Order: sequence, then C-alpha cells, then structure tokens
Amino acid sequence: MSSTELPSVPAAGVMPRVGAVRVAEGERLRSVGLPGITLTIRSRPPARKDLPPALFVHGLGGSSQNWTALMSRLDGLVDGEALDLPGFGDSPPPDDGDYSVTGHARAVIRHLDASGRGPVHLFGNSLGGAVATRVAAVRPDLVRTLTLVSPALPEIRAQRTAWPTALLALPGVAGLFTRLTKEWSAEQRVRGVLALCYGDPGIVTPEGFRDAVEEMERRLALPYFWDAMARSARGVVNAYTLGGQHGLWRQAERVLAPTLLVYGGRDQLVGYRMAQRAARAFRDSRLLSLPDAGHVAMMEDPDTVATAFRELLADLEESTSSVAVGAES
Repeated sequence: MSSTELPSVPAAGVMPRVGAVRVAEGERLRSVGLPGITLTIRSRPPARKDLPPALFVHGLGGSSQNWTALMSRLDGLVDGEALDLPGFGDSPPPDDGDYSVTGHARAVIRHLDASGRGPVHLFGNSLGGAVATRVAAVRPDLVRTLTLVSPALPEIRAQRTAWPTALLALPGVAGLFTRLTKEWSAEQRVRGVLALCYGDPGIVTPEGFRDAVEEMERRLALPYFWDAMARSARGVVNAYTLGGQHGLWRQAERVLAPTLLVYGGRDQLVGYRMAQRAARAFRDSRLLSLPDAGHVAMMEDPDTVATAFRELLADLEESTSSVAVGAES
C-alpha cells in the first residue's frame, strides 16, 4: 500500500481464507460466526474429555500462532483454544470497525458465551493482556485463572523503544509509515519485529524465520492490515487515558481470579519496572520474572511459562480440595 491514508474497513464479505496461515502438527483451525464478527479459532484435540478449558489471546500485530509453543506444552493439562482477534490472523475485521480494548474484550466474551466453555483459564499477551484483564474484571464468571504475559497496562513514562508503536495510533501515521517503508522487504520487517519483541532474536531458528517471513508477506497483502494495526494501537492508547472504574489498573484490582504475571527483563515494549505494580494490583497474584526474555516470553521460553502455570493450577486444585474437606467436616 502506497497511500498515505489509512485503508477503509472492508465490507463484511471480505474475508481471508481460513487455513491460509501456518498450522502446526496437531492443530486445527475453524471459523466461528458471531453477531458482527467472525473469529478464527486455533485448537488442539484434548488429551481427554475432562480437561478444563483454556483460551489464549494474542497481542498487537500477532495472531493465535503466537501461542502454539505454549499450547503444545500444556497438552494433557488444559483443553486449549487460541483465537485470532478481529482483523488479525485469519479473522476478518469487525463489522463496526471497533478495535478498542473494550471491542476486543467484547469479542472474547461473545465467543465464551456462545461456546459455553467458561469459566476458562484465560491467557493474554500485550494487547491481549489488557483485553484479558478487562474480561476478567467485568465477567468474573468466565475466568478461572488469569495468565498475563507482558500485559499492556498503562505506564506513565513508556520506554523510548515503545514510542513508535504508540505513534502508530496517530491519524495518518500508519499510512505515512507504509509509504516510507514500501521498499522494505518482508525479511527486513521480520528482523525489525524480532529485534523489538525478543530478548535474544538469535534463538529463532532458520525455519521459524522463514515461517515468519511467509506470514508477514500474507499479512501485508491484506487490504485491512494497517487499519487493524493503527486502530488497535489507538485503542490501547485510549485505554491508557481512561480513569475511574473503566481504567485498566482499577479493573486489575477488581480481578478475582488467581493471576500469574510474566515479565521479561529485556522487554522493549512493556517496562519491566511495571511487574511489581502489577503484582500489587492483582489481589491474588504471583510473579514470574524472566531476566533474559523480551515481550513474548511464551514464545521465547515456553517451558518455564508452562511450568509456572502448572504450579498455579496445582495450588488452585490443592486449595479447592482443602476448602471442600473443610466444608465436609
């Protein structure tokens, strides 16, 4: 796209083809039609029928693919699904063009209500962390536990490395950036994303890099790619400015679900210094600090994140059993 204007939201009939994205071994994709939105859901066949449900929500510019590594490590523990938020991955834009944090949270809630899978173990990264926080605050009946990886919660002084992402929210900036970078190859773009999101981009395998380039090329061909990016970035910035009961920090304080917080010491988008504030805000929380990780710890160190979640689940089951024994006595 060479226009300096943001592309308009396409008609509801314009949809990417489900299955156009990469699907790992053991995964499958399906489309779910809901009022005003169509969501693509990535899932793995559960190891058995009685596993508790889990839902994974990606960050800005990401997709359900971001959770593949962690989901595979939680086989036998949860019945996992990861969704593509409207306008990302294989999900088309929402009919109303609402990319706010509330709009994305509404999409998650609609899916959970329609599927009847709640309460779920809810996971969120970055923008998905803000979305998951809002869902857990306004619909506690839908959330059993909450796991947040570098959640996009308001910072008074954001890191300089996060400024370009915030500037994307300004009208016209996405179109200008598109024009200025029209000669950039998909490989150059992917290297930039990896340098920004990974603590050590060198851990990405050659195959993983090729897959990321292929996905970047696919996304850049979508007519609504930059619109979804810019409007979602604007939604995050707007959410940061909300006060009162709708503020994200106030909503974090309202979350009742046991919460696992994961922060990377090399995160260039969410300040590592915010970890302690988050640990204080969420009333029943535990903190996992990964000094060498960046913004996507579930992709950089999925084994450690999976272990921390197993411990959260084990402690939850133990406390539930204790309560049940106490009630019987």
